[in-house]
Amino acid sequence: MPALIEVGFKGNRREFFLWESDDVPPAGAAVIVDADRGEDFGRVVSAGDEAERRSARVPHGLAGSAPARAARRIASADEARRHDDVRASDDEARRKAVERVKANGLVMKVTDAEWQWDRKKLTFYFTAEKRVDFRTLVRELASTFRTRIELKQIGVRDEAKRLDGVGRCGRQYCSASWLPELRPVNLGVAKDQRLSLNPSQISGACGRLMCCLRYEHDFYVESRRKYPKEGKVVRTSRGEEKVIANDIFRERVTLRGLDGEVRALPLAAFRDELSAAQDPLAAALEAAVQEVLRPAPDASLDDSLDLVDIELRMTGEHPIAHRMPPAAIVSKRPAPPPLQPQVEQVTAGPAAPDEGERRPPRRRGRRGGRRNRPAGGDNAPPSANPGSGGSGSSTEKS
Repeated sequence: MPALIEVGFKGNRREFFLWESDDVPPAGAAVIVDADRGEDFGRVVSAGDEAERRSARVPHGLAGSAPARAARRIASADEARRHDDVRASDDEARRKAVERVKANGLVMKVTDAEWQWDRKKLTFYFTAEKRVDFRTLVRELASTFRTRIELKQIGVRDEAKRLDGVGRCGRQYCSASWLPELRPVNLGVAKDQRLSLNPSQISGACGRLMCCLRYEHDFYVESRRKYPKEGKVVRTSRGEEKVIANDIFRERVTLRGLDGEVRALPLAAFRDELSAAQDPLAAALEAAVQEVLRPAPDASLDDSLDLVDIELRMTGEHPIAHRMPPAAIVSKRPAPPPLQPQVEQVTAGPAAPDEGERRPPRRRGRRGGRRNRPAGGDNAPPSANPGSGGSGSSTEKS
């Protein structure tokens, strides 16, 4: 029965192949596999059921599809020695490529070179911050090495994974040893772990934040959920105290009281003090009120309020009276009858003013001015009209 095998190559590069023979090679065995227009040499990482499980969770997995290439045979001793000679010529090829990059003035860094086992293909890996036009470089390298040239741009994390090394912890790089996927790491994970924000202390060999900050972050997030938020004011057996710091490894909480006294106590003792500081009766009554105030799916808030006498809690004597929600400030007294609309009776004419409030009309001329009026104002006697026939009456222009 055909089986699935995982084969590793230079630079921690791995791929899955189909093994058609009955005898599945063990882990670490040297095999010859199909490559781009030829053959390549690699070593088995996993085979059989283990390879099937890894294929479903690693980034270079098949994601449920069938492998496109197959492993041909177990490598012989002569083929293994030939592979060692090919790997020894990789450094010479890289040095020549660096010379051509400098001659063409390209802003790129040639990280590594990898010959295919049958020398039908030479791959160069490089890093660059911007897009690079390397068409001239490819033609020069092809004429130098007389083979097919391929240039691949990789990131700084992939560069560290490919070159491998020892980190500041004294162990092999996580990206090169066991980390299946290089996920991005931001500065927020360092803040959550209360680490120094000095880049030289939290950066890896690649110049980016260390990968270990990422997979340790979930542990810190889950652990801090058991502790109160720093800066929060809590009520304990000694009164109100402020949370200063939390030690998730020793399981201790540091508090500071109103008098400035600082104390540290275990997390279990802190929870006991919080429970003892609360009024059991007040907590039970508050829970009962909240349960009553919660409306049913087919009932209104007014119907649920009728189930309990809220007035007893609004007298101000109960310890939770000041914490009642605004909806609970109601009374069971019957509501007053609705107000009747007031109808105003309008008479046919304006009402006659009282005698004491009557004022003489203010006389004005045309356009609001005063014309042909004597200097005495409104109290001056009216002038006689010569055209009135000496009747002694006066006529004023309106």
